[in-house]
Amino acid sequence: MSEEAAKHARVLLLKEYRAVLSTQSKAMPGFPFGSVVPYCLNADGVPLLLISRIAQHTHNLQADARCSLLVGERDADDVQAAGRLTLLAEARRLDEPDAIEQAAARYYRYFPESQDYHRVHDFDFWTLEPVRWRYIGGFGQIRWLDRVALANPFAGAAEAGMIEHMNADHANAIAHYVRLAGLPEEPAARMVGIDGEGFHLRIGARLYWLPFGEPCTNPGAVRQALVGLARAEAWPAG
Repeated sequence: MSEEAAKHARVLLLKEYRAVLSTQSKAMPGFPFGSVVPYCLNADGVPLLLISRIAQHTHNLQADARCSLLVGERDADDVQAAGRLTLLAEARRLDEPDAIEQAAARYYRYFPESQDYHRVHDFDFWTLEPVRWRYIGGFGQIRWLDRVALANPFAGAAEAGMIEHMNADHANAIAHYVRLAGLPEEPAARMVGIDGEGFHLRIGARLYWLPFGEPCTNPGAVRQALVGLARAEAWPAG
């Protein structure tokens, strides 16, 4: 049961890309400070954030790295029945040049507009190292989880190569995935991320995660999954 709940929690984490980050207020000790932040997942499958050095969150995290991230199901009609996930974490600022470069390459694919203000202003990448997760799948479906994140087997050059190939040579296949999933067809979608369980498309300013029929552990399996979806008439059950 916990493995099933962890999978549902991870799917929610993958599907969403905006959350409420709450930090320990430095200006108002004892009070949590929350605001909305965009995120994507890093190679370890944990949230990656880009935060200004002058932001309140930065001041708070420098004083106390403990924080939480609340992820809620997008466009839910009934928030009490919708899925939501709270991550209790220790925030860590990335300092090593290689780690920053890898984070930037992935984050910019998801949020290309961030390149401009990252270059002009002082921003840092932060990762949230999980301590514990609280998942609510709906009324009565409540569980504490110790493990939700799943490392991305393709993070880095393999993922970047597959994405570049799909966007450059298989725009028609991507358009088919969009129609198959019932997503907006304009503007044209671009693939921005691939993980072992699915892939992310960016359509305009919004991000959508679509699952494979079966988990993929190597690039060959990803290729087979994407070819199968390009020929499919309905999205396979995950």
